[in-house]
Amino acid sequence: MTEKIVDGVLHFQKDVYPDYRDLFERLALGQRPEALFITCADSRIDPCLLTQTKPGELFICRVIGNIVPPYPGAIGGVSATVEYAAAVLRVPEIIVCGHTDCGVIKAAHHPEEVRKYPSISAWLRYVKVEGREANPNGESLLAVTERNVVDQLKNLRTHPGVAARLKDGDLQLTGWVYHIGPGKVTEWDEASREFQEIKEQGMRGRV
Repeated sequence: MTEKIVDGVLHFQKDVYPDYRDLFERLALGQRPEALFITCADSRIDPCLLTQTKPGELFICRVIGNIVPPYPGAIGGVSATVEYAAAVLRVPEIIVCGHTDCGVIKAAHHPEEVRKYPSISAWLRYVKVEGREANPNGESLLAVTERNVVDQLKNLRTHPGVAARLKDGDLQLTGWVYHIGPGKVTEWDEASREFQEIKEQGMRGRV
């Protein structure tokens, strides 16, 4: 374990935890998160920093490409997390958050380059790329990134726990793309069928 990580734990215990003691003592008794946040495992994304949420407010699922395989095609950690969040914790919202410069999106354009990695190659089958380009530019990569988020929202609907909650009308599905450089977030708007920058709460698109 790196010295930096150990120092971080010690700093947390000594200087951070005391300020949040009451919160952590309450969380020790249970959790009631406000959303399931599904995002990429990319190290440049910090869900709590991005959303300015505190411990206990987000139930987080991180997996490369922010992919949610359709049910029951690949029952495993992602599907179990979705089921637990929707059926047990009964979160009111599920957010799928993609991001710019995603390695999975780039690899989907050149699957031959990751063929020696069987798990990554198998995972790429969930990313749809129409008309692969030899040297995709930022605009085309963004288009695939956005399409991938929308596809994962569709896949979420195939999961029984999610489908039941949507039928009851007490679960919201939201699609985001985090633009790393400028720090902005765009959200999928079902009415306009496009991603729009989040500016005000009242303007948020819904699925």
